[in-house]
Parts: sequence; C-alpha cells; structure tokens
Amino acid sequence: MKRLVVLGGGESGVGTAILGKQKGYDVFVSDKGKIKEKYKQVLKHFEVDWEEEQHTEAKILNADVVMKSPGIPDTVPLVLKLTKDSIPVISEIEFASQYTDATILGITGSNGKTTTTMLLHHLLKDGGCNVGMAGNIGDSYAKMVAAQNYDFYVLEISSFQLDGIVDFKPHIAILTNITPDHLDRYNYKFENYIASKFRIVKNQTKEDYLIYDADDEVITNWIKNNPIQSQLIPFSIEKELEEGAYIKEDKIIIKTQNTTMEMMKDTLALEGNHNLKNTMAASTAAKLIQIRKATIRNSVQNFQGAPHRLEKVLKIHHVEYINDSKATNVNATYYALESMKTPTVWIVGGVDKGNNYKDLMPLVREKVKAIICLGEDNSKIVDAFGNVADLMVETYSMSEAVKIAYKVAERGDTVLLSPACASFDLFKNYEDRGDQFKNAVKNL
Repeated sequence: MKRLVVLGGGESGVGTAILGKQKGYDVFVSDKGKIKEKYKQVLKHFEVDWEEEQHTEAKILNADVVMKSPGIPDTVPLVLKLTKDSIPVISEIEFASQYTDATILGITGSNGKTTTTMLLHHLLKDGGCNVGMAGNIGDSYAKMVAAQNYDFYVLEISSFQLDGIVDFKPHIAILTNITPDHLDRYNYKFENYIASKFRIVKNQTKEDYLIYDADDEVITNWIKNNPIQSQLIPFSIEKELEEGAYIKEDKIIIKTQNTTMEMMKDTLALEGNHNLKNTMAASTAAKLIQIRKATIRNSVQNFQGAPHRLEKVLKIHHVEYINDSKATNVNATYYALESMKTPTVWIVGGVDKGNNYKDLMPLVREKVKAIICLGEDNSKIVDAFGNVADLMVETYSMSEAVKIAYKVAERGDTVLLSPACASFDLFKNYEDRGDQFKNAVKNL
C-alpha cells in the first residue's frame, strides 16, 4: 500500500486525505499548527490518521508521495529533507488531477483570479455544463474529485500551487496579469515569480489554449522569449487583434476559431477596466467551450461578482459604501481607485508587503478627498500621501474608521475600503476585515 503524507490539515489537506483514502493510500495528515475541529471530525469519519502542533519525521519521511499545503514554503527544513530523499512533494491540484477525466480550465495571475474564476463558472453553469469550481476558492478540489463526477472544473490557481505540479495540464489556461506580489517566497526575484505563474502552460500541447492579457508587458515579453506549445489567445483593451478579444466602438469583440461574437461594453454587471479584462478572459474561454453567444451575453449581465471585491454594501444619505477588502496589494487598489467615478473617502492600511505607493499618486490626486489610515503602523501611508490629501486621519479599529468616513463624506461621495495591504495586524484575514466593514456600515 502506498503511503500519502499530507502536510497541512486545512481545506486542501483534508480534501486530499479523503481522495487518497478513496484511492487506497495509507494516509497520514500532519499539521504544525492546530487543526480546526470541523476538519478533525472529517478525518475521524474517514478513519485518517493525523497529528497536530508537530511534524513527526519518522511518520513523514517514509512517504511515497507528499501533498504540501500551498502555505508551506519550499524552504522549510522538513520539505528540504523530503526533496533530498527524492520523495515527490506535490500540490493538491497535481494530486487530484490524475483522478479525473474532466476538462480543466485553470486561472492564475496576480489580481483578478477570483472574479474571473467565478464568472467563468457562472458562464459554464448557465450554459448547461456539469461544472465544479475549486482551487484557491471554496471547497477543496481533491474532495470534489472524490465525491462528484463533474465534466468541467474551473480552478483558481495560485503560484504556490503551480510550484507543486508535475503533470498537471489545463485544457484552457487564463493568465490575468503579473505584478510583483509574494516576492518574499521567490527570493525577492520578480523573474522567479513570473516563471512560477507560467508553469500553468508547462504541460500544454497545441490542442490546448492560453488566454492572456496582451497589454501586460511582463506577460508578452515572457511569451516572446520562451517557447509555449499551446494556442495563444490574447485579450486587450488597448489594441485591435486578429484573434482574441478586444474593444471597438464600445463593443467587446471576441474572435476565435474563425467565428466572431460581439457584446456591448456598457451592459456588463462589473465596473472598471480590470473587470472588462476579466470579462473578456472568461467569455473567451466560454466561447472556446462552445457556450452559446446569447448565453454568454446574458450571463455577463447578471453576474454578482466576488465578495470583498468592489462589493457595494449600502447607500446612506446618497453616499455609496464599497468593500474592497480583498485588495491586499497596491495593484488591486489601483484598479479600485481607477473605477471610482465620484469623490472618494479612502480607507487604507494594514500589514505592508513592501508596498510602493507612488503608482497610486495620480489617482489619489484626482479622486481622493480624504484618507483614513487603518493599521498598527501607518507611517508609510502618511509619508506617501500626507501632502496630497486634504484630510488624513489615523485610526486603529474598523468601527472608528467607518464613523470618521461617515462624518467626512458628503452627498454624492463614495467611501471605499481598499487597503492595499494584508490584514493580519488588526483582523483574522481579509474576509474578517471586509465583514467588519460591512457590519460597521450597517450600524451607522
């Protein structure tokens, strides 16, 4: 009996354990932290052996294969030992994909992954496909493969998950954009992070597709200099293309496989240029899967969007409150500010991932009337924008930040939570931060 060791007892770890057990492996789950009670119950139900708050090497180094949770860096001593012993260390998407014949659509990129994944899932579902959505979003992919029999999977895939693939191959890969993020995991070398994202095409053949942002120089330069086997389908909001998706006279035009479809740009449910791109990417993929044009047009008009991503919360006294807590880097906040159409009271701050705020300067000058800092250390934000905004206030709790925003905002303004930072100083995670914002707004 082959031995599968799972490092990390979270959603992807427990899902992998279930699938491993189903496929006849001797499974052991080991978590250096505490395992949540709900996951312990699942492991007990499936009779999976587990440990928490430690890694017992004797029970791990005898594995035939190890599935590592994406949160564990490749550089931790235990992983280095496994690699030295030539024990394969793979990610959940690699392990699960060998047990399904479904068509896989994989989405990666620095920003826009979740929205594009949710929209593509919505398009396929509306088109009558038997489709599951997993990866970095929702339920574990491995657990779905164990329990469901889907014909299609739409997977949101992080660079950390791509680092652990060997044979994984999506039929359609989408690369939304690449901007510096998570560089602490890539020796602070941007090119390592870029190479990691492009692993999504590593096993693709000429039967497969890569849909990518042709306006992103990082992506187009890489494609120029590195051979890719799959069929390249670009999308752009800056130029007309012979094949792919582009904008012409307020219409989105999508040309693939010698057919063309058009839809009006202003009918989309999602606002902002970045969402225009997310919509083009998802619609192009749906068209390649032969979803009907009318279905695609209808579906992009009624799509709700991802929670905590430019999510409209409430309008109070003609002031719109928007929750963009998922903006944990400068690039995501850039998109948010870019899509603001009214004077904006901006709530920003948290744990800084080595942010450079200067890219935001023109948008802040043009759109932001007041800045409310929300974090344990706001010094970088104060230094960057102290001279730009008419008003800048430092706060240390969400309720305080929202109360001040309420006082400052006038009829016709927007209050935008778009932190450009991680949330771990004052909140459990970005969802907790967004939920606290929504509750504070509702309690005004």
